[in-house]
Amino acid sequence: MSLTPVFEIGLWNAWILTTLLLLFIMLSGLLPGDIGSRIAPAKEVKKINNVMMIVFFTMILYSVFLPLKLGTVWLYVGIAVYIIGFIISSAALFSIAATKPGEPFTTGIYRYSRHPISLGTLLPMIGAGIASASWLFLLLSIILMVISRFLAIAEERATTNKFGDSYKEYIARTPRWIGLPKSEKG
Repeated sequence: MSLTPVFEIGLWNAWILTTLLLLFIMLSGLLPGDIGSRIAPAKEVKKINNVMMIVFFTMILYSVFLPLKLGTVWLYVGIAVYIIGFIISSAALFSIAATKPGEPFTTGIYRYSRHPISLGTLLPMIGAGIASASWLFLLLSIILMVISRFLAIAEERATTNKFGDSYKEYIARTPRWIGLPKSEKG
């Protein structure tokens, strides 16, 4: 990793990875089971989501100028992290599509994580940062991660207001993130 950010337009840049993720996110909007209809429209959720989108699109723009580290361990580790995130996102979308309208997402991969879509978006971005060996891109990924945590809390609050006790029970038995144990805090 270099201390100075790299800005170099090229065919084998991180835009390949971020564009695939962006297309996947856009195509997921065509699936039945709209995420937005499951939570109450809260101002807090919208504000945090807007900040998150600014960081996300900044990362996508930067990826155009960020060369991948072809033929290095960085590339292979980054691609592996990217693929894991893509699999988590795909599983989440299948769970969303299988959930009846008017119900919260609690089946499929949502049994193991309350926010697999966030995790499935963060991991590919972290993977792109690793594949390009860019500390700046990884720093932006960490910022995205922190914003995702605040968004998750706001979404949970709004969803609890909409679905009540059944969603509180779901929160009590399901960790927020895959791989992290359920905290004892309520």
